Amino acid sequence: MIHSAYAQVAQDAFGTVGTAMITPFAPNGAIDYDAAQVVANYLVQQGNDMLVVSGTTGESPTTTDEEKQQLLKVVRSAVGDHVKIVVGVGTNVTSHSIELAKQAQSAGANGLLVVTPYYSKPSQDGIRAHVEMIADSTELPVMLYDIPGRSGIPMESETLIRMGEHPRVLAVKDAKGDIAASTDVMTRSDLVYYSGEDALNLPLMAAGAIGLVSVVGHVAAKDLARMVDSVHNNDLMQARHVAANLVPTVDAVMNHMPGVVAAKAALELAGIIQHRGTRLPVLPATEEQVEFLRSKLDGFINP
Repeated sequence: MIHSAYAQVAQDAFGTVGTAMITPFAPNGAIDYDAAQVVANYLVQQGNDMLVVSGTTGESPTTTDEEKQQLLKVVRSAVGDHVKIVVGVGTNVTSHSIELAKQAQSAGANGLLVVTPYYSKPSQDGIRAHVEMIADSTELPVMLYDIPGRSGIPMESETLIRMGEHPRVLAVKDAKGDIAASTDVMTRSDLVYYSGEDALNLPLMAAGAIGLVSVVGHVAAKDLARMVDSVHNNDLMQARHVAANLVPTVDAVMNHMPGVVAAKAALELAGIIQHRGTRLPVLPATEEQVEFLRSKLDGFINP
């Protein structure tokens, strides 16, 4: 059961069980929009009430603004209005992120995912200014994405707390790997947390997160939804059981190749997409990697 009024607001805005959706490509390298609709429908049928499009797993650095807008439109058309669609608009150019945010709002997004500006390593005040300008540019709720392993710098606790004072900054997708720091922010602010690191889904939820944004959700959304429901129902024993059973799946998808590479290969093996292609600099799974996933994900590939 969710107790906090702020948690309920975030749940209403974003949902609780989310997958950072892949962007399928055709053999010629173009986005396969028909395949994107198939994947979106499949993920919803498996228990996701939130889809994150044009995030890291969606290979957003390699897609154009026009492709991002069209992708959002076709996914919205596929899943209807009952599923929350959160769009990644984080870049390291604030004005560009603002344009992406406005574009997302006009194309039917429910919320924005804003990652720490990468590569340029701005100051904490710079991060806050970047986020607040994006949040001011639309009426959409914002989920921050704290992932220093990719961005190069963290959103420090005091920065998060100050950004959380903005009326549209509601939540954090947390992939910092520092549960003590995350618990501190949850304790001292109204920010609502989502796990953004599959290996730490249960520990972060036990500390107070209300949901997750997963890569493993491509192959295990039903189990993740059961785990989330168990935590909400204060059934930690059942949540532990589900999480323990997911350990081999999380390892297979997240620890042996990039998550997007594994997710695409798994979906291809299961016949959900026809082509596991990626865009450089991301390389698709090799035949050896495909065979590894086949051996580890048999329950998903052959249900």
